[in-house]
Amino acid sequence: MKRTLKVRVGSLNAAKLEAVRRGLAPFFASVQVEPLEVRSSVPDQPLGFGEILSGARERARQSIAAGNCDLGVGIEDGLVSLEGTSARYLNVGCCVFFDGKQESVGLSAGFEYPSACVESATGPARIPVGTSFDEIFEAPPGWTDPGPGAGNIGRLTGGVLTRVDYGAQAVMCAFVRWLHPALYRGERE
Repeated sequence: MKRTLKVRVGSLNAAKLEAVRRGLAPFFASVQVEPLEVRSSVPDQPLGFGEILSGARERARQSIAAGNCDLGVGIEDGLVSLEGTSARYLNVGCCVFFDGKQESVGLSAGFEYPSACVESATGPARIPVGTSFDEIFEAPPGWTDPGPGAGNIGRLTGGVLTRVDYGAQAVMCAFVRWLHPALYRGERE
């Protein structure tokens, strides 16, 4: 598969664009990543796997529809409730690739947000979890805060796992289907 791949990502977010480049780079001689401003029909704060997948899917489909690329890519993060708890949620990232015919999906690892962030994100206003996170986050004493550019996961881990690396997980997982087309032949979308 060592050739140039041209992808269009349904986002202007620099971390998402770099996550796509980083997630695909090991498989190609070069990866050209182009941003595309799109709107998905999901709320700014997606809740549940259905909304997360729908948002990523719409972004990928709008990206491929813009033409002149090998793959359309959509990335969407959201909150998924932990079964058996009343207020505990994991943030999960989803990546969808679409070439106009076939679709593939990959997810990132999940991490738990503090309940103070989740309350406003899951309430009627659905305020994006990042807004409340920025208001409450304080780095522990002696801890270096890598800043907002590392993403919330980067701030929570002291820069050990950044938003780019976290997003690249979902990208690589979505790309598995493209790496092994014979294994998935005949499966319905």
